[in-house]
Amino acid sequence: MSEAKGWRPKLVLASGSPRRLALLQQIGIEPDALIPADLDETPKRSELPRSLAVRLASEKAQASAAIARARPELADSFVIAADTVVCVGRRILPKCEIADEAGACLRLLSGRAHRVYTAVSVITPKGAERKRLVETRVRFKRLSGAEVEAYIASGEWRGKAGGYAIQGLAGAFVAKIVGSYTCVVGLPLYETLALLAGEGYPAHFFWLNRV
Repeated sequence: MSEAKGWRPKLVLASGSPRRLALLQQIGIEPDALIPADLDETPKRSELPRSLAVRLASEKAQASAAIARARPELADSFVIAADTVVCVGRRILPKCEIADEAGACLRLLSGRAHRVYTAVSVITPKGAERKRLVETRVRFKRLSGAEVEAYIASGEWRGKAGGYAIQGLAGAFVAKIVGSYTCVVGLPLYETLALLAGEGYPAHFFWLNRV
């Protein structure tokens, strides 16, 4: 059926993240429901950063899909989930909740390169799962003590992997980026659209049906 004829399957975003929702909306995709997955995101012993991202994205998708399947209006939905991990070498940085954590992360990242992995998982209405992992390298400028203190005072770091949000004030810290910018924000758009379209979701529906 043509995308422009007024029908499309429903889509569930397995996240409560405003930035992931905004990224989807940026490429003209409007989820029908947000079903965040409440998971323990603690890395397993010796778990590598890339493996953690893939595992958590998959677990989030599966958990949200189970909830969606129990709701008749969402039973035949596509479900999409993502997880972002920031690391220096094999060291996984936390999703910071206290200022001391964020300060430690910023001082570690100061003047050096780090990697950001975002995994995306899509579950189709028939229950098939498809996954992609995206890697981006980011280099920070050398941060002064005053810059770290000012960023901590902003509160923007709260809940962010690695203690910063590249789309916000911390964009001023980034000297170089190699790879996907939207991977660092939390949802790599090229790969997300490719996954959805590859599984039959009419990714351009809203492009063709704009009011």
